[in-house]
Amino acid sequence: MTDGILSIQSHVAYGHVGNSAAAFPLQRLGFEVWPVPTVIFSNHTGYGAWRGHLLKIDEIREIIEGIDERGALNRCTALLSGYLGDAALGTAVLETLSRIRAQRPGVLYACDPVMGDRNGGLFVNPELPGFFIRHAVPAADIITPNHFELDLLADTAVATMNEALEAAAKVRAKGPRLVVATSLLLAETKPELSVLADTAEGSWLVTTPDLPIELNGTGDAFTALFLGFYLLEQGDVARALGRAVSAMYAIVAQTVAEGSRELALVAAQESYLAPAHEFEVRQLR
Repeated sequence: MTDGILSIQSHVAYGHVGNSAAAFPLQRLGFEVWPVPTVIFSNHTGYGAWRGHLLKIDEIREIIEGIDERGALNRCTALLSGYLGDAALGTAVLETLSRIRAQRPGVLYACDPVMGDRNGGLFVNPELPGFFIRHAVPAADIITPNHFELDLLADTAVATMNEALEAAAKVRAKGPRLVVATSLLLAETKPELSVLADTAEGSWLVTTPDLPIELNGTGDAFTALFLGFYLLEQGDVARALGRAVSAMYAIVAQTVAEGSRELALVAAQESYLAPAHEFEVRQLR
């Protein structure tokens, strides 16, 4: 029986956000994935109309219990969390993490602190930023905030490279060993987007063109790709960063070519391991 990744986040039947964006990339990289939904929607809310509902915390606990009864938690390599909806669901994630670590103390926790973005601002329950700052971020090994979320977690306004490094270090001081900040618009690299990976041992940066499209689910897919490559590369941050950014760019480029508003995860799957362009990873310190 193989080990796997437990992924707790939203699910949509149509399109690619949450687990519907994260599970397939991880599976395509060769990982077993056990997706647990926090919401079950027909489609992501960016369409303006959707059907479905948030799961109650007891429903999530029941699903986790069933997974544990299959012996899966004892074979869990990593826990991945994304969109939660409210702090009560976040509590269920941290309960699950404690449950897994009681069986496998070294299990990795990758937390995508989904709260908002620079275009739409905060789009979750107002209590969630405090939950992430006080509880989820200290428990995580890896966090993957976007620019807006990095500002929230560090209680600052990042505009330059030095400010991004300072903010990442400030967030790391709360507990995680690795901060991967995505979609950074920095004075030194505008109009390109930057992705920064920051650890106590070093910091690395990758920049890519900012493609002319607004998509939901890019953060979900990127976090999954980074986690997968981080595991495949046995903790080599620079290699994982370069591979994840290059794969994600290939997905978005394919989506632009298709003129779709949903990530072309299936059409671009060959690019996960063999992207047309591999972006340079620059070490900052």
